[in-house]
Amino acid sequence: MLQILDVDGHVVNEEQLPKLSHEELRAMMRKMVFTRIWDQRAIKLTRQGRLGFYAPVAGQEASMIGSEAATLKEDFLLPSYRDVPQAVWHGWPMYQAFLYSRGHVHGGQMPEGVNVLMPQIIIGAQIVQAAGVALAFKLRRENRVAITYIGDGGTSQGDFYEGINFAGAYQAPAVFIIQNNQFAISVPVHLQTAAETLAQKAAAAGIPSERVDGMDVLAVYSATKRAVERARAGEGPTLIESMTFRFGPHTMSGDDPTRYRSKELEEAWQKRDPLVRFRSYLEGQNLWSQADEEAVIEEAKTAVNEALAKADAQPKMTVPELIDAMFEQLPDDLRAQRAEFVK
Repeated sequence: MLQILDVDGHVVNEEQLPKLSHEELRAMMRKMVFTRIWDQRAIKLTRQGRLGFYAPVAGQEASMIGSEAATLKEDFLLPSYRDVPQAVWHGWPMYQAFLYSRGHVHGGQMPEGVNVLMPQIIIGAQIVQAAGVALAFKLRRENRVAITYIGDGGTSQGDFYEGINFAGAYQAPAVFIIQNNQFAISVPVHLQTAAETLAQKAAAAGIPSERVDGMDVLAVYSATKRAVERARAGEGPTLIESMTFRFGPHTMSGDDPTRYRSKELEEAWQKRDPLVRFRSYLEGQNLWSQADEEAVIEEAKTAVNEALAKADAQPKMTVPELIDAMFEQLPDDLRAQRAEFVK
């Protein structure tokens, strides 16, 4: 398993240490801190009934931020429902992410130039879609990459196998990232599959894979950067298994992780907190301070409040608007349903 920083933030793999500028390193830390604060606020908003569906992300920031940072804005990102941070950092306005959580149609209406598909609720569907997007890039001879994410539980879905097999067969420029947070909803990985690792499932599709410490942002960046460069060079797809852990529940829809995870296990993973590890590394390089941290915390709080206010100001969605968003040309049954609401 690729690791560059140990749990104390010390470099243990100089050879794989990515060549990033001081500003690029600071930008990744800023995004990780911002995302943690945003996540904490989103959990509170969900409990207050001010957001709808929400999947907590604390613990997975290194996996999310490190991988997105290795892409270009022209690359296409296909997130799962937990991968909202990557989508926002790739250009999706935060207020629209809040609307998406509420089921508002405007949440998924991506602005021009934002290369993100609306987060996928159907488990595994984004893997097939990413293979298709990547093949389109290849056929059009566009030097772009499709990157997508799935949890460990999603690798048990048929769409996962079909998607990586299709991409492998056509050598499509895709990067598939498994965010192995150990439990899917509540089932541990060892009960989901007899495979020793999830990364090795790539072998059946004839594509290379890599296993990485998903609590180490530099390791995730390094592995993803290699995979993206391979894809862009016409060398086909890569599967990355990012070993991480979600500190909170699967979603805010009634999941109680204390029913299937021990306190000892949670405490062991919390000692590997990706923010603590990367912060220690940057402080050792004189690239991060308490003042920097506090500034980002305030920035995140302000940004979340502004995005929430903008989402609140959006006109309430109507049934005809929902129906109109489903097809370019409505089929007869939906046209009839729509007519019932506009009499």
